[in-house]
Amino acid sequence: MTGKKSNSSKEVDVILIGAGIMSATLGVLLKELQPDLSIEIFERLDVAAAESSDAWNNAGTGHSAFCELNYTPQLTDGSVETKKAVSIAESFEVSKQFWTFLVEKGIVGNPEEFIKGIPHISFVWGEENVDFLHQRFTKLQESNLFKGMNYSEDPNQLAEWMPLVMERRNPDEKVAATRMTLGTDVNFGSLTRMMFNHLQKLENVSLHFHHEVRKLKQKDGLWEVKVKNESTGKKRIVKSKFVFIGAGGGSLPLLEKANIPEGNGFGGFPVSGQWLKCVNPEVIERHNAKVYGKASVGAPPMSVPHLDTRMIDGKKALLFGPYAGFSTRFLKHGSLLDLPLSIKVNNIRPMISAGLDNLQLTKYLIDQVRQSPQDRIEALREYLPGAKMEDWELETAGQRVQVIKKDEKHGGILEFGTEVVTAADGSIAALLGASPGASTAVSIMLTLMERCFSGQIKTDKWQEKLKEMIPSYGQYLSGNPELTDQVRNHTSEILKLEVPEMV
Repeated sequence: MTGKKSNSSKEVDVILIGAGIMSATLGVLLKELQPDLSIEIFERLDVAAAESSDAWNNAGTGHSAFCELNYTPQLTDGSVETKKAVSIAESFEVSKQFWTFLVEKGIVGNPEEFIKGIPHISFVWGEENVDFLHQRFTKLQESNLFKGMNYSEDPNQLAEWMPLVMERRNPDEKVAATRMTLGTDVNFGSLTRMMFNHLQKLENVSLHFHHEVRKLKQKDGLWEVKVKNESTGKKRIVKSKFVFIGAGGGSLPLLEKANIPEGNGFGGFPVSGQWLKCVNPEVIERHNAKVYGKASVGAPPMSVPHLDTRMIDGKKALLFGPYAGFSTRFLKHGSLLDLPLSIKVNNIRPMISAGLDNLQLTKYLIDQVRQSPQDRIEALREYLPGAKMEDWELETAGQRVQVIKKDEKHGGILEFGTEVVTAADGSIAALLGASPGASTAVSIMLTLMERCFSGQIKTDKWQEKLKEMIPSYGQYLSGNPELTDQVRNHTSEILKLEVPEMV
């Protein structure tokens, strides 16, 4: 159908592009802080949280750095760096505080529909890896955020923590694990849809599905956003003082369309994924933990292997993976032309430089793509020695786009975290990257508001409301055991999570 361009244009305070966890979080924060704000939300698919926020498309670990070994790299001198892990643990506590506020105020419903307590376990084998894990455990004990973590090299103890993992394992193999009972499983798809359901009931908020943003242009202090209704073909322009691009893998092309100087030099490297999904209810019932191991050499962080108990669509599930792959799509429902069309004059050098510096990653992805079903089962048997092929089937996961950015020394570097790109005037912001992403959405959006709503966020009204929503706002939990205990006890009670075991 050929659409007719509308002559009229609407002006609002805020435009959110993408109906994922980031836009939902920012939308709810802004409406709580300033209820009279007008917000338009545009999503290209016909449902919220269908890409990166969907339960099948992300790890759902509640990334708190309790078990993810890639957040505690081993340095060249053999020591273990824990700075990133502490930061992520702190950010996840901020998210839990905000979600607690949402439950208490009735903004979202039953917390058990989006979050459950489940132990987080790091598991390794081999003398070198055991030494690394012990160092990691010892170093993390310096932070009160990891209070309650247990460490063991005793196979009998490990068999209690994760019976399927230890069953039929070589008794002479040196093994070790850490366990944190305060871990969580989060269904970000469910949480996101709950928040959007709330937003849609508020005045001056409109959520438009099946709408694709075609152009972004700043004119006379406002952003003119051209959107197309894919159902009718009709195009229209919406003007706004502020635009947030939270479209997951689709954020980079939209940032390029905005053409702000701060966006120059950014590129993206897409990585796809697959899970092995258990289809045997007896096996699913016998495992109740998130067990993370060490990533292969050259693997991206999203490919850290884990045997993962999940709650999806109200049912307990067991996944293993993800197995990485390569596609030129930036979104699961994207185009094969996404990667080639993203290459511009201002980012071609960083992309080539990053590519040359990450040949190991390229080799790893090629090897992953070439894996046979037997290869995948063999990888699973490193974590589950008794795994049977007939108990597992392959499930396609989501797309991630790793950030490539300019670097004076190397020309371009591949980043494995998230990156908030904002215009100098604070009128537009884009979120690029992947892990830990959703788990730290609240902290990311607070940082964004400090940049883009710098005047309002300093006011007494906003400060008071932020402290109501996030009691630790303006303070660090790390180094403050008393405040950490207060916060964790409250969030655990309201979100119906277990309190950590004391050791």
